[in-house]
Amino acid sequence: MHLEQEPKTERIDIRTTPRVKRALQDAATVSSKTVSEFLLDSALTKAAEVLADRRLFLLDDEQWESFMAALDAPPHPMPRLEKLLMEPSVLEKATHS
Repeated sequence: MHLEQEPKTERIDIRTTPRVKRALQDAATVSSKTVSEFLLDSALTKAAEVLADRRLFLLDDEQWESFMAALDAPPHPMPRLEKLLMEPSVLEKATHS
């Protein structure tokens, strides 16, 4: 992942063991990056993956058809919700008192 060129004004501090630090340094060296570049690049790649799981849904054809059918189906009657929505809100009650 390519980092944008903008002013770096924030810090992230982490504590680790000497063994983990050495592994990160070795991986950064092999990648021709500084440890900071390696950590940021790796963390941003992982962050994009984690966030994509929250925004991207992969469905096979059968799952897609079921999903679309659920979206297209008429809503089920919800009498308690309908009753609640017909009642004046707390704000409406306060202005009429």
